[in-house]
Amino acid sequence: MDLISNLALGFSIALSPWTLMLAVIGAFVGTIIGALPGLGPSNGVAILIPLAFTMGLDATSALVLLTSVYYGAMYGGRISSILLNIPGDEPALMTTLDGYPMAKQGRAGDALVISGVASFVGAFIATIGLAIMAPMLARVAYLFGPAEYFALYLLAFCTLGGIASKNQAKAALASCIGLGIAMIGLDNTSGMPRFTYGNLHLMDGVDFLVAIVGLFAIAEVFFFIESHGKESAIGVKLEKITIPVKDIVGSTGAMLRSTVIGFFAGVLPGAGASLGSFMAYVAQKAADPDKASYGKGNPKGVAAPEAGNNAAAGGALVPMLTLGVPGSGTTAVLLALLMTLNITPGPTLFTDRPEVVWGLIASLLIANIVLLVMNVPMVKIFVKVLTVPAWVLLPGVTMVSFVGIYSLTGSYFDLVLMIAFGALGYVLRKLDIPTVPVILGILLGNHMEDSLRRAMVISDGDWTFLFSSPISIGLWIAAIAGFVAPIFLRGILKKPEIRDADELVD
Repeated sequence: MDLISNLALGFSIALSPWTLMLAVIGAFVGTIIGALPGLGPSNGVAILIPLAFTMGLDATSALVLLTSVYYGAMYGGRISSILLNIPGDEPALMTTLDGYPMAKQGRAGDALVISGVASFVGAFIATIGLAIMAPMLARVAYLFGPAEYFALYLLAFCTLGGIASKNQAKAALASCIGLGIAMIGLDNTSGMPRFTYGNLHLMDGVDFLVAIVGLFAIAEVFFFIESHGKESAIGVKLEKITIPVKDIVGSTGAMLRSTVIGFFAGVLPGAGASLGSFMAYVAQKAADPDKASYGKGNPKGVAAPEAGNNAAAGGALVPMLTLGVPGSGTTAVLLALLMTLNITPGPTLFTDRPEVVWGLIASLLIANIVLLVMNVPMVKIFVKVLTVPAWVLLPGVTMVSFVGIYSLTGSYFDLVLMIAFGALGYVLRKLDIPTVPVILGILLGNHMEDSLRRAMVISDGDWTFLFSSPISIGLWIAAIAGFVAPIFLRGILKKPEIRDADELVD
């Protein structure tokens, strides 16, 4: 009954004309962003955060708009994967395995429709799972003290480094960079300045949004200039759109299985949609007697990763809303949005601001239906986005970033700092060092430090207090396993039967 009443509250907000319009706009814009190779949901949301502030949106409206962009980008990533053999974002990597071969066989329209339906199934069921599991996890979160939260933050860093990166050492270095940046500003306890070097602009620390827009959007502009400066072109022509009912019905089991796998992969802090997509594809291939057809245009090989990565997108919102720990790079950006709006994610969010949580969940359910309608009959419109020349796209991205940040902070120093973060992000990507752990360090660094200090004050300096409860011990074990396990996992994945998928991920 509580769930029904909460959803009723959410739909009363989501069905208001203003919120409904934002959800539709976010879904449309997100699909376009996802279809552009290389941008992806993290960059798309980061670019649009300043625009949301410029529009003067309240917390619920801003969150609805940007999460709709998030879901839309997850849908859109499949378009360039199928037509160009270039993933729109990292989670769409696995879709290229069977999507592009289907396109070369003249079944591009079928592949796009199947992937659109699979994306809907995964995202819609995951949003229902979010509505059911988030309140349950929020009640468990009341058992967390400073020691448990410190271990939880450590788990986020370890799993993000172990799973989302091919090199744990580089991921750890990126986390340390982020934690070091988080230390800039006035010390919360003593009030003494740290790492400001006498610069008054740094006394308040580094603004989340300046760092995020710089590391994602501006760095992407630098990288795009170097790597994709030429006009894009469609690799495979899209003739007509039909509804392949037989293939959709035959892929139902793959969609449902992949949705469950993807959702729980998304709930794991730091795992995100990439792991959900990969695990869904591998599990589907292992369960299908016709393994030889995978990689050659099997419709189930398109449905499985799309359902998995979209379900993971919904699952990643669970730890962000209930524990304040992002489940993916995009939810780390959304976490920064909430903090900027003075909203603290965690168990109290469901009681203090229920209109934010349930309005968001109801809006996502509606946005998924909108996305299904958009991504089947209107897919030809989104395909045309792939022909946008770089000389049009790049100035637009840069303009939105600069105008948005300046209108938000009103400081030229933040613009210079944003460019500096863009240069840092470019260098990190050239060195193959992931940028998401840097963002995570900036977002969670102060909270992690505060939890450690409170734990030491409570225990009078006894460091064993960090291992004093079953929850904290379990989190420490999970953190170590999450950092070490991928080393063995990659060794297992090098077996011949899944060598092709492993080579693509690497």
